[in-house]
Amino acid sequence: MANLAKWTVYEVPSKIEVETRKILKSLPAAHRKLAELKGVAAGIPNQSILINTLGLQEAKDSSAIENIITTHDDLYKSELQLATIPSLEAKEVRNYIAALKRGYDLVSQSGMLTTRTILEIQQILENNKAGYRKLPGTSLKNAATGEIVYTPPQDYDTIVQLMAELERLINDPEFSQYDPLVKMAIIHHQFESIHPFYDGNGRTGRIINILYLIISDLLNLPILYLSKYIIKNKADYYKYLQEVRETNNWENWILFVIEGVRLTSIDTIELINEVRKQMQDMKNLLRSNYKFYSQDLLNSLFKHPYTKIGFVMDDLQVSRITAANYLNQLTRDGVLRKERIGTNNYYINSKLFAILAR
Repeated sequence: MANLAKWTVYEVPSKIEVETRKILKSLPAAHRKLAELKGVAAGIPNQSILINTLGLQEAKDSSAIENIITTHDDLYKSELQLATIPSLEAKEVRNYIAALKRGYDLVSQSGMLTTRTILEIQQILENNKAGYRKLPGTSLKNAATGEIVYTPPQDYDTIVQLMAELERLINDPEFSQYDPLVKMAIIHHQFESIHPFYDGNGRTGRIINILYLIISDLLNLPILYLSKYIIKNKADYYKYLQEVRETNNWENWILFVIEGVRLTSIDTIELINEVRKQMQDMKNLLRSNYKFYSQDLLNSLFKHPYTKIGFVMDDLQVSRITAANYLNQLTRDGVLRKERIGTNNYYINSKLFAILAR
């Protein structure tokens, strides 16, 4: 094993040519699927549906990588924010959703992903203002053996400097001429190796991936999430991250990320197509049988797998009585399923739930 004390987090791996022949050959297929995903997403009439439903899924999966485990049921109940106390895990996942949406809002406004945005994302994730690490002692250990496998930079000023260089790599196209997907792999590795925060580095890094695809114009919406791919290939994820540090071999890591983008794009296209088909089926059902049908109602039922009267009131701008009448009529006819928490009712779009929970 290489002496990791001698491995340095460079601003970019500039001392070697990382875009090998194998990497260059792998890029076109990933880009094609990303472009297809971008087009498919544009076919959903209200794109907040995708941001919310896929964002919920990503929050669950990304948190699971850090052993923060919650069920779909707990997660969707937590989103309802009823007068009950959700599990600690569900609260943490909800923080992830809030951080993801805040990051998306900020990069959409500015067209940039700055260190200030990254700091705000981590602050929302962890619900604290600790900022960058100021105290030494952080190390990454093998979960099974407890052996230290990597020691990130310990000095606060070094962390600040490296994050400023990372910001330039993310935002300045002249700083590095690598393909955007290659650059995304490098950015993720650099961020995880700087490990700038006491907590939340992994989840923050995965949000950075999503936002980088948006500022690079590869996607318009935060809908491509690598977390499920990482869960399925967790051993390889950590192996290839570490391989760069031990041997300075970037090829396997970058190929791993590119393949993740390709496979996840395929999975997400299939998921969006299933959601779109289910929306069309429900649209036909509602339009044929209910005088109160509207596109806003349909969108509302698909934005929230578990909905409540307040959501429908806000989305349709109707009274509480009207919203309740709509939901209860759909429940009586079997379109939705009503459940109860304490004194509160909520309503489940069962077919959407089945798609997302698979």
